[in-house]
Amino acid sequence: MSTLFTTKQNEIIRITDRELDVLKLLVEGKTNPEIGEELFISYHTVKAVLEKLYGKTGCHNRVQLVIFTIKNEIIN
Repeated sequence: MSTLFTTKQNEIIRITDRELDVLKLLVEGKTNPEIGEELFISYHTVKAVLEKLYGKTGCHNRVQLVIFTIKNEIIN
């Protein structure tokens, strides 16, 4: 399942439930191994999810992605 979000720039992005789970933990400051452990997925899967999110959001790293997530109120 996925959810549509409208960014502050009026762009619409579709984020899956798994991507939202990863984003929530990323915003909490968790590392990739910690995210993987909590979600019962591998480190490599976490990395792949983050890469997809970078592409969807135009972000280039974790810090930009966290700022984007907070700024666009994707995570409450």
